[in-house]
Amino acid sequence: MSINFFKYSGHGNDFVIIDSWDAQPAEQDLPKLARLISRQKYGVGSDGVVFISEGPDEVDFAVRFFNSDGSEADMCGNASRCAAHLAHNNHIAPAEMTFKTKAGDIKASVNNDYVSVRMPKIGKPDGVALIDIDGFSQSYQRINTGVNHAVAWVDELDRLDVYKYGRFVRRHASFSPGANVDFVRIVDKNTIEVRTYEIGVEDETLACGTGVTASAVLSAANGKVEGDTILCKTRGGEDLTVRFTGDPKDPKEVFLEGTVRYVFSGSLAPDALKADPQRR
Repeated sequence: MSINFFKYSGHGNDFVIIDSWDAQPAEQDLPKLARLISRQKYGVGSDGVVFISEGPDEVDFAVRFFNSDGSEADMCGNASRCAAHLAHNNHIAPAEMTFKTKAGDIKASVNNDYVSVRMPKIGKPDGVALIDIDGFSQSYQRINTGVNHAVAWVDELDRLDVYKYGRFVRRHASFSPGANVDFVRIVDKNTIEVRTYEIGVEDETLACGTGVTASAVLSAANGKVEGDTILCKTRGGEDLTVRFTGDPKDPKEVFLEGTVRYVFSGSLAPDALKADPQRR
Protein backbone atom coordinates (compact mmCIF):
# COMPACT_ATOMS: atom_id res chain seq x y z
CA MET A 1 0.00 0.00 0.00
CA SER A 2 1.36 3.43 -0.91
CA ILE A 3 1.72 6.21 1.66
CA ASN A 4 1.10 9.85 0.75
CA PHE A 5 3.56 12.35 2.19
CA PHE A 6 4.55 16.03 2.20
CA LYS A 7 8.14 17.24 2.24
CA TYR A 8 8.80 20.41 4.27
CA SER A 9 11.84 22.44 5.25
CA GLY A 10 12.23 24.73 8.23
CA HIS A 11 15.39 26.69 7.43
CA GLY A 12 17.08 23.56 6.06
CA ASN A 13 15.78 21.34 8.87
CA ASP A 14 13.77 19.00 6.63
CA PHE A 15 10.89 16.67 7.40
CA VAL A 16 8.56 14.20 5.78
CA ILE A 17 5.04 14.77 7.09
CA ILE A 18 2.39 12.06 6.86
CA ASP A 19 -1.29 12.81 7.39
CA SER A 20 -2.29 9.57 9.10
CA TRP A 21 -5.68 10.83 10.29
CA ASP A 22 -7.71 8.15 8.49
CA ALA A 23 -5.09 5.39 8.33
CA GLN A 24 -2.81 5.49 11.34
CA PRO A 25 0.11 3.06 10.95
CA ALA A 26 0.46 0.50 13.70
CA GLU A 27 2.28 1.86 16.76
CA GLN A 28 5.07 -0.68 16.50
CA ASP A 29 5.71 0.29 12.86
CA LEU A 30 6.27 4.02 13.40
CA PRO A 31 10.00 3.89 14.30
CA LYS A 32 10.80 1.60 11.36
CA LEU A 33 8.77 3.74 8.95
CA ALA A 34 10.57 6.87 10.10
CA ARG A 35 13.99 5.29 9.63
CA LEU A 36 13.22 3.88 6.18
CA ILE A 37 11.57 7.05 4.89
CA SER A 38 14.39 9.27 6.19
CA ARG A 39 17.14 7.33 4.43
CA GLN A 40 19.19 9.11 1.84
CA LYS A 41 19.46 7.35 -1.54
CA TYR A 42 16.80 4.71 -0.77
CA GLY A 43 14.07 6.79 0.88
CA VAL A 44 12.89 10.38 0.65
CA GLY A 45 15.68 11.68 2.85
CA SER A 46 15.00 13.89 5.88
CA ASP A 47 16.03 14.82 9.40
CA GLY A 48 12.84 13.22 10.66
CA VAL A 49 9.27 12.09 10.03
CA VAL A 50 6.13 13.69 11.47
CA PHE A 51 2.80 11.89 11.83
CA ILE A 52 -0.39 13.97 12.08
CA SER A 53 -3.51 12.32 13.48
CA GLU A 54 -6.74 13.06 15.31
CA GLY A 55 -6.25 14.39 18.83
CA PRO A 56 -8.44 14.90 21.91
CA ASP A 57 -11.47 17.18 21.56
CA GLU A 58 -9.68 20.17 23.12
CA VAL A 59 -7.06 20.35 20.32
CA ASP A 60 -7.21 20.50 16.52
CA PHE A 61 -4.95 17.49 15.95
CA ALA A 62 -2.06 15.49 17.42
CA VAL A 63 1.57 15.20 16.26
CA ARG A 64 4.29 12.58 16.77
CA PHE A 65 7.94 13.37 15.96
CA PHE A 66 10.49 10.73 14.94
CA ASN A 67 14.16 11.31 14.24
CA SER A 68 15.87 9.85 11.19
CA ASP A 69 17.24 6.95 13.27
CA GLY A 70 13.71 5.96 14.30
CA SER A 71 13.88 7.34 17.85
CA GLU A 72 10.95 9.44 19.02
CA ALA A 73 11.32 13.02 20.23
CA ASP A 74 8.86 14.68 22.60
CA MET A 75 9.15 17.99 20.78
CA CYS A 76 10.63 19.51 17.63
CA GLY A 77 10.35 23.25 17.04
CA ASN A 78 10.82 23.42 13.27
CA ALA A 79 8.76 20.29 12.68
CA SER A 80 5.96 21.87 14.73
CA ARG A 81 6.03 24.94 12.51
CA CYS A 82 5.97 22.79 9.36
CA ALA A 83 3.13 20.62 10.72
CA ALA A 84 1.09 23.73 11.56
CA HIS A 85 1.54 25.08 8.03
CA LEU A 86 0.46 21.78 6.48
CA ALA A 87 -2.53 21.47 8.82
CA HIS A 88 -3.76 24.93 7.90
CA ASN A 89 -3.17 24.53 4.15
CA ASN A 90 -4.97 21.16 4.15
CA HIS A 91 -7.94 22.54 6.11
CA ILE A 92 -7.23 20.41 9.16
CA ALA A 93 -6.94 23.45 11.43
CA PRO A 94 -7.59 27.22 11.35
CA ALA A 95 -4.76 29.75 11.15
CA GLU A 96 -4.77 29.97 14.97
CA MET A 97 -4.56 26.40 16.22
CA THR A 98 -3.61 24.09 19.06
CA PHE A 99 -2.12 20.63 18.67
CA LYS A 100 -0.98 17.92 21.04
CA THR A 101 2.62 16.71 21.39
CA LYS A 102 4.31 14.52 23.97
CA ALA A 103 5.85 17.72 25.42
CA GLY A 104 2.40 19.29 25.88
CA ASP A 105 -0.14 21.25 23.86
CA ILE A 106 1.34 23.70 21.35
CA LYS A 107 -0.36 26.85 20.07
CA ALA A 108 0.57 27.98 16.56
CA SER A 109 -0.25 30.82 14.21
CA VAL A 110 0.11 30.63 10.41
CA ASN A 111 0.40 33.70 8.18
CA ASN A 112 1.23 32.61 4.62
CA ASP A 113 4.67 30.94 4.94
CA TYR A 114 5.44 32.55 8.32
CA VAL A 115 4.66 30.34 11.31
CA SER A 116 4.89 31.08 15.01
CA VAL A 117 4.63 28.39 17.69
CA ARG A 118 4.42 28.84 21.43
CA MET A 119 6.94 26.42 22.85
CA PRO A 120 6.14 24.15 25.80
CA LYS A 121 7.09 25.37 29.26
CA ILE A 122 10.84 25.93 29.26
CA GLY A 123 12.80 24.29 32.05
CA LYS A 124 15.05 26.35 34.28
CA PRO A 125 18.79 26.37 33.54
CA ASP A 126 20.14 23.18 35.09
CA GLY A 127 23.81 23.38 36.00
CA VAL A 128 27.05 23.84 34.08
CA ALA A 129 29.60 21.21 33.05
CA LEU A 130 33.17 22.00 32.01
CA ILE A 131 34.25 19.50 29.35
CA ASP A 132 37.65 19.24 27.67
CA ILE A 133 37.94 17.50 24.30
CA ASP A 134 41.50 17.34 22.98
CA GLY A 135 42.26 20.77 24.39
CA PHE A 136 38.92 22.30 23.39
CA SER A 137 37.64 23.26 26.84
CA GLN A 138 34.14 24.70 27.15
CA SER A 139 31.42 25.13 29.74
CA TYR A 140 28.04 23.71 28.72
CA GLN A 141 24.78 24.73 30.36
CA ARG A 142 21.77 22.42 30.31
CA ILE A 143 18.16 23.41 29.65
CA ASN A 144 15.04 21.60 28.47
CA THR A 145 13.01 23.24 25.67
CA GLY A 146 10.83 20.19 25.06
CA VAL A 147 14.02 18.15 24.68
CA ASN A 148 17.35 18.45 26.50
CA HIS A 149 20.02 20.82 25.20
CA ALA A 150 23.60 21.54 26.26
CA VAL A 151 24.66 25.06 25.25
CA ALA A 152 28.18 26.50 24.95
CA TRP A 153 29.27 29.99 23.87
CA VAL A 154 32.26 30.25 21.53
CA ASP A 155 34.15 33.07 19.82
CA GLU A 156 34.73 31.20 16.53
CA LEU A 157 31.88 29.24 14.98
CA ASP A 158 32.54 28.93 11.25
CA ARG A 159 35.48 26.55 11.52
CA LEU A 160 34.26 24.69 14.61
CA ASP A 161 34.08 20.89 14.30
CA VAL A 162 30.48 20.63 15.48
CA TYR A 163 30.28 16.94 14.58
CA LYS A 164 33.34 15.96 16.65
CA TYR A 165 32.56 18.02 19.73
CA GLY A 166 28.79 17.59 19.60
CA ARG A 167 29.06 13.82 19.28
CA PHE A 168 31.29 13.69 22.37
CA VAL A 169 29.24 16.04 24.56
CA ARG A 170 25.87 14.49 23.73
CA ARG A 171 27.12 11.23 25.32
CA HIS A 172 28.84 12.86 28.30
CA ALA A 173 27.73 11.66 31.74
CA SER A 174 26.84 15.24 32.73
CA PHE A 175 23.98 15.21 30.21
CA SER A 176 22.66 11.68 30.67
CA PRO A 177 20.51 10.26 29.10
CA GLY A 178 21.58 12.55 26.24
CA ALA A 179 21.22 16.09 24.94
CA ASN A 180 21.38 18.03 21.72
CA VAL A 181 24.47 20.24 21.71
CA ASP A 182 24.39 23.91 20.68
CA PHE A 183 27.38 26.14 19.96
CA VAL A 184 26.53 29.84 20.09
CA ARG A 185 28.34 32.98 18.96
CA ILE A 186 27.07 36.35 20.15
CA VAL A 187 26.78 38.63 17.10
CA ASP A 188 25.40 41.73 18.83
CA LYS A 189 23.09 42.63 21.70
CA ASN A 190 20.01 41.21 19.91
CA THR A 191 21.51 38.58 17.60
CA ILE A 192 23.13 35.16 18.00
CA GLU A 193 24.48 32.59 15.59
CA VAL A 194 23.80 28.92 16.39
CA ARG A 195 25.06 25.54 15.20
CA THR A 196 23.50 22.36 16.61
CA TYR A 197 24.39 18.68 16.80
CA GLU A 198 21.12 16.74 17.10
CA ILE A 199 20.65 13.40 18.76
CA GLY A 200 18.54 11.02 16.67
CA VAL A 201 20.04 12.52 13.54
CA GLU A 202 23.55 12.07 15.01
CA ASP A 203 24.96 14.94 13.01
CA GLU A 204 24.76 18.70 12.65
CA THR A 205 21.49 19.93 11.16
CA LEU A 206 21.13 23.18 9.24
CA ALA A 207 18.75 24.52 11.89
CA CYS A 208 17.19 23.29 15.14
CA GLY A 209 14.12 25.01 16.56
CA THR A 210 14.47 23.75 20.11
CA GLY A 211 18.20 24.50 19.84
CA VAL A 212 17.88 28.16 18.90
CA THR A 213 15.21 28.47 21.61
CA ALA A 214 17.59 27.03 24.20
CA SER A 215 20.43 29.21 22.94
CA ALA A 216 18.40 32.43 22.88
CA VAL A 217 16.77 31.95 26.30
CA LEU A 218 20.06 31.01 27.97
CA SER A 219 21.90 33.88 26.26
CA ALA A 220 19.32 36.28 27.67
CA ALA A 221 19.33 34.63 31.10
CA ASN A 222 23.13 34.99 31.27
CA GLY A 223 23.07 38.65 30.17
CA LYS A 224 24.83 37.97 26.88
CA VAL A 225 22.00 39.59 24.86
CA GLU A 226 19.37 42.19 25.69
CA GLY A 227 15.63 42.48 25.24
CA ASP A 228 12.91 39.90 24.79
CA THR A 229 13.30 39.30 21.04
CA ILE A 230 16.42 37.49 19.79
CA LEU A 231 17.35 37.00 16.13
CA CYS A 232 18.95 33.60 15.58
CA LYS A 233 21.13 32.95 12.54
CA THR A 234 21.38 29.33 11.38
CA ARG A 235 23.43 27.31 8.90
CA GLY A 236 20.29 27.03 6.77
CA GLY A 237 20.81 30.63 5.66
CA GLU A 238 17.57 31.98 7.11
CA ASP A 239 16.91 33.59 10.47
CA LEU A 240 14.64 32.34 13.22
CA THR A 241 13.25 34.63 15.91
CA VAL A 242 12.77 33.69 19.56
CA ARG A 243 10.48 35.89 21.67
CA PHE A 244 9.74 35.47 25.36
CA THR A 245 7.74 37.13 28.09
CA GLY A 246 8.81 37.55 31.70
CA ASP A 247 12.19 36.81 33.25
CA PRO A 248 14.43 34.85 30.82
CA LYS A 249 15.60 32.72 33.76
CA ASP A 250 12.00 31.49 34.07
CA PRO A 251 10.01 32.83 31.09
CA LYS A 252 6.23 32.69 31.10
CA GLU A 253 5.91 32.15 27.35
CA VAL A 254 8.44 31.48 24.60
CA PHE A 255 7.68 31.76 20.88
CA LEU A 256 9.66 30.35 17.94
CA GLU A 257 8.99 32.14 14.65
CA GLY A 258 10.11 32.03 11.05
CA THR A 259 9.27 30.90 7.54
CA VAL A 260 8.75 27.35 6.33
CA ARG A 261 8.99 25.88 2.84
CA TYR A 262 6.55 23.37 1.39
CA VAL A 263 8.91 21.57 -0.99
CA PHE A 264 6.90 18.79 -2.64
CA SER A 265 4.43 15.98 -2.04
CA GLY A 266 4.26 12.45 -3.34
CA SER A 267 3.42 8.85 -2.69
CA LEU A 268 5.77 6.26 -1.23
CA ALA A 269 5.70 3.02 -3.20
CA PRO A 270 6.27 -0.31 -1.40
CA ASP A 271 9.88 -0.41 -2.68
CA ALA A 272 10.67 2.68 -0.59
CA LEU A 273 9.95 0.67 2.56
CA LYS A 274 12.14 -2.31 1.76
CA ALA A 275 15.01 -3.08 4.12
CA ASP A 276 18.46 -1.71 3.34
CA PRO A 277 20.12 -3.69 0.55
CA GLN A 278 23.31 -5.62 1.21
CA ARG A 279 25.91 -3.38 -0.37
CA ARG A 280 29.29 -4.70 -1.52
